[in-house]
Amino acid sequence: MKREEQLREQLLRVEAALRQHQLWQSTPPDAEAFSSTQPFCMDTLEPYEWLQWVLIPRMHALLDAGGELPGAFAVAPYYEIALEAQHPGREAVLAELLELDALFTGDDA
Repeated sequence: MKREEQLREQLLRVEAALRQHQLWQSTPPDAEAFSSTQPFCMDTLEPYEWLQWVLIPRMHALLDAGGELPGAFAVAPYYEIALEAQHPGREAVLAELLELDALFTGDDA
């Protein structure tokens, strides 16, 4: 399977984990939330919101356009810190993000 296909499938698995744990939102945040200059929009979006409203759509758009994929990519380390330890969806989402990161590092998560 091509890397692009693997990436698209992994993005769908991240989305599925968010949906399964009721972390997927039906209404986007206000437009101002996306103008943040902070990494992960950490000052304007919750960590799960950034995945849904920024990472997933931008990666799909990049794949759809045939754009060059990032050479180095790792979001799981941020999410290991940012996600509430008590949240029941934390481990499932982290597992999917580790798999996503592995597609950019060549590691098997």
